[in-house]
This record gives sequence, structure tokens and C-alpha cells, in this order.
Amino acid sequence: MKTIYAIPVVGALVYRAWSKKSLTPVGLIFAGLSAGAHALHPWYTPFALLAVFYFGGTKATKVKHDIKARLTLSATGTDGGEGPRNHIQVLANSVVATVLSVAHTYVLSKNPSTESCFSLGNNAGDILMVGIVANYAAVAADTFSSELGILSKSKPRLITSLNLREVPPGTNGGVTATGLGAGLLGSFTVALTSAIFLPFCSERSGLRDRALWVVAMSCWGLLGSVLDSVLGGLLQASVVDKRSGKIVEGDGGRKVLVHPGSLQPTSTSAVPSGESTGSSQLKGLESAANTATLRGTRATGTSVGTQPGHEVSHESRRVESGHDWLDNNGVNVLMALLMSVGAMGIAQWTWNVDLQELLV
Repeated sequence: MKTIYAIPVVGALVYRAWSKKSLTPVGLIFAGLSAGAHALHPWYTPFALLAVFYFGGTKATKVKHDIKARLTLSATGTDGGEGPRNHIQVLANSVVATVLSVAHTYVLSKNPSTESCFSLGNNAGDILMVGIVANYAAVAADTFSSELGILSKSKPRLITSLNLREVPPGTNGGVTATGLGAGLLGSFTVALTSAIFLPFCSERSGLRDRALWVVAMSCWGLLGSVLDSVLGGLLQASVVDKRSGKIVEGDGGRKVLVHPGSLQPTSTSAVPSGESTGSSQLKGLESAANTATLRGTRATGTSVGTQPGHEVSHESRRVESGHDWLDNNGVNVLMALLMSVGAMGIAQWTWNVDLQELLV
């Protein structure tokens, strides 16, 4: 993208995020750096994909916010719902694509003759662009699926359980038909954007090739959403408030505190009902625990937090499913990496590309 366009469009994107308070101050800085790296690419494609993902994700989050606030709790004890996203969340969705975009920019700078068009494998650098599109197709599908899937009138079913048992809305690994449909919509928006903005070589592609590209990337993105559900259901602990039966979500995608005796996932979805957890009590506990020096097992973020003369635990919470090996941001990065690398591998095999050309 030409500098004369790159500077104002990056500035406009950051300004909008600031005006809508969708990102924290540090998140704005990292978003600006990531957007700048995308804008440095000679093609408009990487930045267009980033912009479509950002605007689409923002709209999806806005649509479900009020409903999610009623169905989940935040780790501070208040109603659920998405606050401003931090820099870790920004990187979780864009770091893989940012690295690939910079790498592709470098490859094009070494071989000016390949800069003009996307040749569907005739140039080795095309593999890197496949990874960029695959990244945003997957994270867009995951975002739409998780943000809009909670609107489903039917309860989600845990994809990692043998009997696909019902789980509370917001459970990691919980899937619904509504969520899968929303995920396909998210990946389609990215795939269609890439088909519009990618400078396909006219002698190697036509309308049929672009249509197949959109279908392939849309399906690949949906597969990424399913993979994220599997990874989340296995590697990320879903914590339930025992009193209300609602999923507790960590601030900024971080882990949620629970008592060490509540670390084993439950085998059923039955949750005792009753009045919701007192907001002020949980907020005080969470605040104290977040500043504590932690000891013992790190399952679900902490087992026991300590301050001088004060011990913090969360006996009102239990693990609904999953193991506490990664938080939500870690799962997102792992999924995006696997989907990008996987798409690049399939493209390399299909097009029989010699990857050594990238190193020349």
C-alpha cells in the first residue's frame, strides 16, 4: 500500500478504535503497529483483511453484548459482556498474519517481477499470502461463532465429550448450529474480501478460480472455528459460578480463579440454581487475587492467592470442562498458527511449490 494512503487509513482505524473504546490504550498501540505492518505490504490485501476482520468482529460483539451480559458473568462478579480488548487479544488474532505479511513484503522486495499479481502457486511467495488469508478466515469464523453463537435458542453441546452433552452458554468447546452458521459467515466475509483485493494474475485465474478460492477459504475458516472449539474444550478450563450456573469469563481472555478443590471438570451439565453471586464480594476477591503472590498449582490461573495476612480462594466456582493449560488468548494463537501453517502446507502440496525459492 502506498504511504500516502497507508498513514491516513491506519490513523483512521486507530482513531475509530479509540473513539469506540474498543481497545485499551496499550491495545491501541499494538493495533497501530500491526496495522502499520499490514499497510507496508505493496498489495492492499493484508490491510483490507485486517480491516474487515476488525469491523466485522466489532459488529458481532455489539450484536450479542446485552444477551451475553445476561447469560455469563465476568471474573469480577458483574454481568458478562466484552469490555475494551487489550494488546494480548490484539496479538492473539493478528500476530501470525503480521509476521507472514512482513515476510511476504520482504519476498516481493527481493523479486520485483513477482510483485504484480497472485499466481496461484506459480511464485513461491504465494504460499505466504495463503497463510495470511487463512489466518483471518479462521479468526473471523471463530469470532463470529463465539460472539453470535451465544444467541442460539438451543443449549451448546460440548464438542470434546463423547455424548456431546449440553453445557452452559459461553463454555469453551460448546458448539451450536447457530454458532457454526455464524462462523461460516465470518470466514466468507474474509474469503470474499481476499478474492476482491488479491491481484490475481489474469492469465492464470478467472471467475471460476476466484469462486473456488472463496469456497475453499470459507470452509477452511469454518474448520478453524471448529478446531478452536476442540482446543478450547481440551486445553482451556471453563469455570462455572455454582450459585447461578453461569460461565465466568476472565478479563481480557485471561484465566479465571477457582479454589484448588474445584479443579476437576464435571461429568454432567447439571448446575445448582439459586441467586447469583454477590458482585461486590467476588469483585473484591478477584481484585485481591490478581495482585497476590500466588502459590501452589496454577490450574485455572491460581489455586490459592496470598497477601500478607490474607488468603483468597474461590469456592463458589467449579470447572465445567477442560484442562487449564492455556487461556483464551493462547488457544486463539495456537488455532491461528495451525490453520495458517496447515493451509500453507496444503497449498504447497497442491501447487507443488518449491519452498527453497523463498530463501533465495
